Order: sequence, then C-alpha cells, then structure tokens
Amino acid sequence: MNSSTQANIPAVALHGVHHTARPTWKLEETVHFYRDLLGLRLVHAISAKGWGPDNHADFLHFFFDSGNGSTIAFFYYIGTERPEWLTVREHYQDRATHTAWRVRDEAELLQWRQRVEAVGIPLRYQIRHEVIESIYFNDPNGYPIEITWQIRPFSDADKLDAAFTIDSAIELERAREGGAAFTSIEPVWQRKAERIEQAAPAMDKASVYVLDVPEFAALIDAARTTEGYQATALGNGYVRIDGNPTLEFRRKALGFKPAVWYGALTGGLAGQIRQFDMDALIIGPGGAQ
Repeated sequence: MNSSTQANIPAVALHGVHHTARPTWKLEETVHFYRDLLGLRLVHAISAKGWGPDNHADFLHFFFDSGNGSTIAFFYYIGTERPEWLTVREHYQDRATHTAWRVRDEAELLQWRQRVEAVGIPLRYQIRHEVIESIYFNDPNGYPIEITWQIRPFSDADKLDAAFTIDSAIELERAREGGAAFTSIEPVWQRKAERIEQAAPAMDKASVYVLDVPEFAALIDAARTTEGYQATALGNGYVRIDGNPTLEFRRKALGFKPAVWYGALTGGLAGQIRQFDMDALIIGPGGAQ
C-alpha cells in the first residue's frame, strides 16, 4: 500500500458492540430464557415478509437489552426447521462461538451466579483464566453464554505481547503454506522468544519468557527461590527465567488453576518441552525444530 493510498483511507473507530445475533427455532423458550429468567428487557422486534429472495423465509428479529447500549438479537425463521449443519454440538470448536457479557466486579459475578442457579439454569462452571473470571451456561438453543469480570485492565505490555504472539503464528502459517501445517503451540512460543530478544536464544539451557503481570507472578517468584534458576528483567515487560540447564515447575506448588497453567508458556520459550501435563512442566535445552 503506497502513501497516496494510505492518505485516502479515513481514520475510523468503534464504540462498543451494538448487537450479536443468532437464529433460534425455539421462540417461546428463547423469550422466556432471556426476558423472564435472565431479566433482560425485550426492547425491539422486526417482523418481515422475507427479505427479498424467494428462498428467504418470513421472520421475526427481536432484541434484548444486554447493558451499556448493547443488545443480543435472534432471528426466528417462520415455518423452517433447524438444519443439521447449524446444530450446536458439545465440542470445543462449537463453544468458541459464544456471547460474553461483562459485569463490574466479582461481587456482581457472584450475584449473577446466584440468579442463574435460583431460576434453575444449569451452570456449566465458574473459572478464572488470566485476566478474567467467568461463569458459563447454555441458552435453550445450546448457545454458550458467558458472564465475566475483568480482573485488571489490558496494558501496553499486553498489547506488545499480543503482537509478538500473533506475528509469530502468522509467520509460521505463511512458512508452511502448501506444506505441513504447524500442529502445536510450541513453535509459536519458540519463535516468539526470538522476537522478544531480537536474537537467537542460548541453546545450552532452557529459558521461558514471562510477561510481568499478576497472573504469572508465581512463575517469577518460584524462579527467584529455586537454586540454579535465574530470573532477569529484560526491560520490555518480560522476565526471562533460565534453567540449570532444565526448568521444572509444578502446577499445585504455583497455585495455578488449569486454565492459567496451560497458558504458562504464553510469553515464549527457548528449548524443548519434555513434559507438560496437569501436574508438571519440564523444559530441556534445544532449539526450534
């Protein structure tokens, strides 16, 4: 993109979510769930004779207030049946498409949990992962719903870390187009480590790069109290932990919940993972494959 083209691109901004929308084939159950059980106000409805094409069913499009100017909306396609390919399945890839509503603090989250349980909605679980804590449940269509509070705001360090992560993954995706796709997170972590220090990390010892934020502080504290380990602040928001020559951490000793534990290497990695399960993380020396 040349400079003259860039000059013609307007600067734009978003101002939050207006609505998310999904189809429903359970009109009464959906209204009862969102309006009566969750207590969201029904604020708008559209009824239409299709939308032009002959194969477009007549429909209702209705909206519930989900706070702070946002709404959650549904399409009810009259006289149709839910196609098999739109069936919600109990699979992590299906659960990736979900609605997450924000509350102000932990107290509000617990109040929502009490309401959900009091009105008889089955709670899937409550979990804290990195910067948020959430409760999860499903609506009558099987769509996952999340209510969450953000424990701390995103910082400039988070933005830098996100760029390192995504740029590293895109580079791997490009490099393997037409060939074997990368099939694990480990090469992303290894490439990210090189970006953080802008040089190839040492090969004779294992190292992990930890973003210096509260949710990963236990890793840094453990390194500082473990004989032979060294924790070095890099001055860019990261602390590098070097092994002797390996690194070993135990989940329960760190006090990590599983959702945080399995992202413990998100800052980057120099070496090879020898073991990473629910209980132990062991990293040995070695370069990226």
